[in-house]
Amino acid sequence: MSPSRGKFITVEGGEGAGKSSNLAFMRDLLEQSGRQVVFTREPGGTALGEDIRELLLGHKHTGMAGDTELLLIFAARAEHLARIILPALNDGKWVLCDRFTDASYAYQGGGRGIDMGRIQALESWVQQGLRPDLTLLLDLPVETGLERAGQRSEPDRFESEQQAFFERVRQVYIDIAEREPERVSMVDASRPLPEVQQQIRGVMERFLDRVQNHE
Repeated sequence: MSPSRGKFITVEGGEGAGKSSNLAFMRDLLEQSGRQVVFTREPGGTALGEDIRELLLGHKHTGMAGDTELLLIFAARAEHLARIILPALNDGKWVLCDRFTDASYAYQGGGRGIDMGRIQALESWVQQGLRPDLTLLLDLPVETGLERAGQRSEPDRFESEQQAFFERVRQVYIDIAEREPERVSMVDASRPLPEVQQQIRGVMERFLDRVQNHE
């Protein structure tokens, strides 16, 4: 008997939202619940995807055209789906991914101003209807996030953008969460880490209960 299909969980958020520590926390929660977890990220996740990530985040191609950026991201995503995400889900594993297509709407649509219809067309072509089962949006004021991110390391090509860019990114994320409350759970990431993780635990436990009731 083939295993039941795994679940696809994504984590989104702007700069300084604390994705790294919270993704590790989520991974632990899922593993404690007995799930086999494949942890991955976008752009990246595959050898080709990581090379594309370097092109996108590095400063070698500052001033890259918005369309080029978007197409590179979806090229990396197509490889990611084919090599990592779909095989894992079909094998009954749960995939936990640091960013996915919501980030394309937020960063390339909101931040860069690319027409949302073009992003939708690429999503439809590359994903063939696949969407996350659950998305956690770590939300916090842009100013707070940039302050936190600035304490970490040298800014990458995206982190070097102006505050107005990130305000547009945040607004698109909030719009998505309001439009799709069944899929997207918003977490107040401006709170101290233990409080943020308490919110995340609540979201994850409700989701796991829902899945269990349908198994």
